[in-house]
Amino acid sequence: MKVLVTGGAGFIGSHYARRLAASGADVTVLDKLTYAGNLANLEGVAHRFVHGDICDAALVGEVVPGHDLVVNFAAESHVDRSIVGAGDFVTTNVVGVQILMDACMAAKTPRIVQVSTDEVYGSIELGSWSEGASLSPNSPYSAAKAGGDMIALAYARTHGLPVSITRCGNNYGPNQFPEKVIPLFTTNIIEGRKVPLYGDGGNVRDWIHVADHCRGIELVAERGRPGEVYHIAGTAEITNLELTRRLLDALKVDWNEVERVPDRKGHDRRYSLNDDKLRAIGYTPTVEFEQGLADTVRWYQDNPQWWQPLKAAGR
Repeated sequence: MKVLVTGGAGFIGSHYARRLAASGADVTVLDKLTYAGNLANLEGVAHRFVHGDICDAALVGEVVPGHDLVVNFAAESHVDRSIVGAGDFVTTNVVGVQILMDACMAAKTPRIVQVSTDEVYGSIELGSWSEGASLSPNSPYSAAKAGGDMIALAYARTHGLPVSITRCGNNYGPNQFPEKVIPLFTTNIIEGRKVPLYGDGGNVRDWIHVADHCRGIELVAERGRPGEVYHIAGTAEITNLELTRRLLDALKVDWNEVERVPDRKGHDRRYSLNDDKLRAIGYTPTVEFEQGLADTVRWYQDNPQWWQPLKAAGR
């Protein structure tokens, strides 16, 4: 099977490419190599690499044909950056999806998966979102992702394009860019620096290990129905305060290492996904949060050569 993974040098995309290659798939990775794309994430993975942007219609039109499956991870994904400037988010997350869908339609690609986020729903006080919940994004990032999802679904409904959408909670695991909370807190503490905790720390997130997320995407690619949305839920719905406590305990430091900072603008209070639809076709998460978090912290402790240059470049 020939698979194109767009954004495949990023955190989640590279894990998915690694999984595909291990199964014997013929993998092509297309990645722009922005600050979050890292070729080191693909070391040891048998693949063809194309350096490029999904917004480059001519390039995408050349790369897409001949693939049995296209999985789109390419996205600008950091909420704080989207608040500072939304332009790149709209371009990549909306226009990029439209260009990719056009290329898949022209190439008659048999299967496409658009990888999205629970943040498109906004915030939920109680209960969990089903796939039919209304979209109500609050940040420029999540609004752009919602726009891309709507484009993909419009191509499914108007043109019969065989695209499905996955929406997932907060991912964690090895090789995650150190602007995200778990690697940021872990590497800051390793470096002897404070960790910034937004507001009262009461914001609730649903955490999923990247390996489980990739398993869910793989299942949707194999068994999901075109034009449908599938949730991939995690194994730990906890507050940022509780997450901070667990990280401090894992790194054997106390609350003196925590620096309270003003809350983020438009900060969603709680996310929660119902994934019964995906479980009905065989999904079950396998990585328990306690073990997954311990393994992730250990990976950052053991691999400073991977993250130290990334943090130094961003300072």
